[in-house]
Formats: sequence, structure tokens, C-alpha cells
Amino acid sequence: MAVWFFIFISISISMAVILKLIFNYPSQKLPPGPRPLPIVGNLFFFRKSFNDLHHILHFLHAKFGPIITLHFGSRPAIFIADRFLAHQALVHDSVVFADRPPALDGKEEVFITTANYSSTWRVLRRNLTAEMLHPSRVKSYSAARKMMLGRLLKLLKLQSGQSADHSVQVMDQFRNSMFSLLAFMCFGEELEDKKIKEIADVQRDMMRTFGEMSTVSILPTITMIMFYKQGKKMLQLQEEARRLIIPLILNRNKVKQEQNNKQGFSSYMDTLLDVKLPEKNRSLNVEEILGLCSEFLNGGTDNTSALMLWTMANLVKHPDIQEKLFEEMKRVIGNEEKTVEEDDLHKIPYLKAVVLEGLRKHPPLRFLLPHSVTKDVALNGHLIPRNGSVNFMIGDMGMDPKVWEEPMLFKPERFLNDEEDGEGFDITGSKEIKMMPFGAGRRICPAYALAILHLEYFVANLVWKFEWKARGGYDVNMEEQHEFSVRMKHPLQALLYPRF
Repeated sequence: MAVWFFIFISISISMAVILKLIFNYPSQKLPPGPRPLPIVGNLFFFRKSFNDLHHILHFLHAKFGPIITLHFGSRPAIFIADRFLAHQALVHDSVVFADRPPALDGKEEVFITTANYSSTWRVLRRNLTAEMLHPSRVKSYSAARKMMLGRLLKLLKLQSGQSADHSVQVMDQFRNSMFSLLAFMCFGEELEDKKIKEIADVQRDMMRTFGEMSTVSILPTITMIMFYKQGKKMLQLQEEARRLIIPLILNRNKVKQEQNNKQGFSSYMDTLLDVKLPEKNRSLNVEEILGLCSEFLNGGTDNTSALMLWTMANLVKHPDIQEKLFEEMKRVIGNEEKTVEEDDLHKIPYLKAVVLEGLRKHPPLRFLLPHSVTKDVALNGHLIPRNGSVNFMIGDMGMDPKVWEEPMLFKPERFLNDEEDGEGFDITGSKEIKMMPFGAGRRICPAYALAILHLEYFVANLVWKFEWKARGGYDVNMEEQHEFSVRMKHPLQALLYPRF
């Protein structure tokens, strides 16, 4: 009797499990991937270097296909390397794929880049796009761009003249110029050089530390254990940022209240002081404004300066392309020793082609910031679960030989043919994704147009004012180094000769 009872109970439990699987779980399976080990999942693939992760994913995509799954802790991480699947997810199903993985502490983050797809995110993004990135507002900062460009050109000319061989290592100058411009737009005033340097140093160290912890986007459950020292350093840097920036916020708020003027904002910080979050219709607190200002400064500085360096490195490596660009500008500007004005940029299609080719070959990130879905959804016959992260390998898409002829070569001419001229190429990927250095869909970088303007304006004037050459006997080393953004492992050191 006891034996039959045991058999009956076993069959009942088995049937219950089977019924639960049938009725409670979606019919689709997760995308393929390496078999996870109990508890640790696929951690055996993990390496500290972000370069290692990139190479491992190349191997796994070749083995399992364009969409794969890795398991880290309780949340699956899905990686998509196919442009058609990316377009399906980010454009056609943009609402479903517009979320972000939850924060480690469970709180909703008040950042545009990492906030959940919510009313808070919509308010913050709308404020940035309508107030700071509106064409009229962008145009109002043209004088600031010209001022920062003038300082950069003067410094490069001075340093090239002081060097026996006219060589200059330009990365720091690019970054400092871009940071100073973004700081002016953020705070609405020109800060003292010492203050700018202090803030820039803290922000740069924060980005570097985050770059060392870049696996946080892939491995959130183990990051704070494996990167304890970096986490501790990040807290110290955040405290230093508070010391430097919060007084600027409080002073700006005081001035605003004294003027009693809610119109005619002159800086990003001004707009943030007037934002009302849907949650209890409350204003942003000081810590939230600090975080959004840091986001604005870092987003507009690191990636743009890195892209500028990659573009100039390619122009040094390919002097024929540099000379063609100079001749194109000469036809528009003449032989005058003047600055290339912003109104001249659209008259130089080869300039846009050079910038687009730089974005294709050297996107600022190899992966987008991870997405998450608002509900379980099917993609290409596979389950994309709500509790997972979705990662898009944008670096691979821009190098796809099925899309780009000779993708390893730097060929701006590819953007000048009848089908995809520099003016007509859709960088947003709305119709079709061929590359997406700024993402696509609802989470596309809201400042992509500003970044392209800064790249075109500065690259044009750097080529117009100087002839850039490689150091004698040295080739330009294009090896990559993965921090938060993709940088040159050996930053460009070029010979600069004034053209006029």
C-alpha cells in the first residue's frame, strides 16, 4: 500500500510540474548560447578586460547565431549582433524595448540614460531636447563654440611651434576644449580655468573608474563584489563632485529666484531648476540636478573628443583624404585665413562624409547601454524575458561586410554615392539600420545632432588651419582600448604645420 501511495504522489507532483510548465511559461525559448553551470551560470567566460568580453561574444555569435544568451546570476543577458533584429526591436517594437534593467538598489534613477521608460524619463528627456537641443538654442551657443575653437587653435599653434619637430599630442587639448564648451552650456557662465580643471579632472576620473567597472551593464549582481575598490573610489569621486558643483547649483538657484524670471533660460542647469517631476509634481533636488549635470558634461565630452581624435588619426594616416577635404573647403571658403563658419559646413559634403565614416568605423561604444523589455516578448522566434538585459553590438554592425564594401578601410567616398550621400544618410536608423553609433528608436542619444555639429565644426577648422602629418618613421597606431568609450590605446601624436 505504501509503495502505491508513493508512486501516486510522485506521479501527481510530476503532472503538476508539467502542467505548470505548459500553462505558466511562454512557448518560446531563450536565444541559444553556451550551457550555463549551476549557480554561476556563464561566469567562466568572464574576464576583467572588456576587450575579452568583446572577443568572446564574437566567438559565441559565430557558433550560435546573431542572437545569443549568457547567464549571469538570475538574469539572462541577451546579445544581438544582427542589424535587422536590432531594427525590429528598437524601431518597430520601440515601446517594448525602451526600458532599462532595474537599478541594483531598486530605486528609479533620475538620469536620462539609465532611467526606466516612465513619465520621469519622458519629462527629463523632453526638457533636454526642447530646451537645450532645440535648433535655436544650439545656434545661440555658436559664439561659445567659436571662442573654444579659437583657444584650441591658438594652443595647438603654440605647442607645435615650441616642439623641434612640430609634434603635438592632442587628446588632452581636444577633451579640455570640448569639456569647457559643455561646461559653458551647462552652467551658463565661463568658469575660472582652475575650477574648470578641477571639475573636468573629477568627471574624467569618474568615467575611467566606471570604465573599469564597465561590466556593471552585463554583470550587475557581481560587480560590487569584484570591483569593491573601484566602487569605493567612485564614492569618493562623487563626494568631490558634490563639493565642486553643488555650490554652483545653489548660487544659480539664488540668482534665478532674485530675478524671478522663468523664461529665457541660458543654461542646462537653469532648465533643470524649473523641471517638475510627475511624482507629486515635485522639483528636482540638488543631488538629482548634480547627477543630470554630470550626465550632460560626460555625455558631450568623452565620446565627442574620442571621436574627434579617431577622425583626425585617420586623416593623418590617409593624407590623400585630408588633402581632398582641404581642397573641398578651399572651393567654398577661398584662400582666406579665416575660420570655417558653421553656415559653411553644409556646403562641404565631403566633410560630412569624413565624419560619418569616422562614426561608422569608430563608434564611441562597442555596445549600447543595455535595454530591457517592458514585458515578455518574442524576437526571431525566441523569448526576450522581462527580467533580462538586451545588449546590441553596434560596433559589429558598422563593420558588416554584407553591408559595407571593404569595411576595414577608411573610405568617406562610400557616403557620397547617389544612394547614400552624406546629406541623405539616415544616422537614426529609422528606415534601416546600417550603423547606429548613437543607438536607434526611443532611446537614441538625444544629442546626436549636436555631437555631429561639434565634430564637423572642429574637424573642419583643424584641417583648414593646419596640415597634419605622421611623425617621421612612425605609422599611426589604430589599436583600440576599451574603457567606457572606445579610445585609442596609443593616442595620436601628430606633426602640425600652419597652412597660413
